[in-house]
Amino acid sequence: MLSVNISSYTGPSGYQLSELSKPELRSAKDVIIKVHAASINPIDVKKADGALKMALQDSFPYKIGYDCAGIVTEVGSGVTRCKVGDEVYTRLPEVSRGSLSEFVPCAEQYIAIKPPSLSFEEAASIPLAGMTALQALRRYKGDLAGKTVFVPAGLSGTGLFACQLAKKVFKAGKVITTVSTSKVDKVSELLGEGTVDEIIDYTKSDPRTVIETGSVDFLFDTTGAAMEHLCLMRAQSGCIVSVATMPSGDELQNSPLMQLPHNPRLPMAVKMFLNAMDCVRKLRARRYGAEYSYLLLGSTGQDLDDLRGYVEDGRLRTVVGNTVKLADIEAVRSACQVVYSGRGGLGKTVVKVI
Repeated sequence: MLSVNISSYTGPSGYQLSELSKPELRSAKDVIIKVHAASINPIDVKKADGALKMALQDSFPYKIGYDCAGIVTEVGSGVTRCKVGDEVYTRLPEVSRGSLSEFVPCAEQYIAIKPPSLSFEEAASIPLAGMTALQALRRYKGDLAGKTVFVPAGLSGTGLFACQLAKKVFKAGKVITTVSTSKVDKVSELLGEGTVDEIIDYTKSDPRTVIETGSVDFLFDTTGAAMEHLCLMRAQSGCIVSVATMPSGDELQNSPLMQLPHNPRLPMAVKMFLNAMDCVRKLRARRYGAEYSYLLLGSTGQDLDDLRGYVEDGRLRTVVGNTVKLADIEAVRSACQVVYSGRGGLGKTVVKVI
């Protein structure tokens, strides 16, 4: 089968398209998916460039990508969530990574029937970012109804889902986001009228001077600027969840990224350093009466079922930006470079495999 992969850690310019062996069922609970579309997330390209190589030694060829949508072609004898011919979507676990391939294996617990109203390209854009936003918002202790939620980069992959879920599912009273000048008018168009209550052009204004000090109940940190925005948090009840800093060593060790057959262990020095940095961030947040935590996604088919429901009842829409074909490796490299740089993209980047 054709698969985008690398023979050593590299940025997108080093990606190659080559023939690799088609995967086989590994257990009674596994399925094989014929991939129709896959999407690119920052973790895909950063990890392929060795972002976690100090903690996790990968094997090569290293297949790229976690999110995909396609059709089930084989099922193990114990599979109950789907059957051959079903249209599904998933965020692949680490052991199955490689969504930029014609076929992928996956345990059924990570799979869900795709939203029937969406194309394969649209469905593939949802899993990692949609579940991340959903799990982050669930971390608020209490009811977000009527509260103020700040989501920087509201048209980024995770940001666009967080804004919609905060307003339409968690019933936030006020949703604030930041975008660049060219994207200000697109927020309502792409996310729906009334989804975002306040849009800040970060190229012209610093959110710290626009948003009232101590007024934010929940901050979903998509840009790594959580510590810069501490002054905005409501004292004694503010909650910050970041996906753009770094996890603690303990969190990383226990995360799905480390759930591999060879049971990898973090080097003690790396684990202690990450724990210390996480502790510093928690203490800084506590000085402002806020609670800080980092989120490492735990993918589940149930969360994908929930997201499908939100899509079908009109509370959640996706934004597909750049779309390229798997066979055009130069286009794939260019699209992945945009995600890698974190600049210039709009919505999710999708690769059409079929």
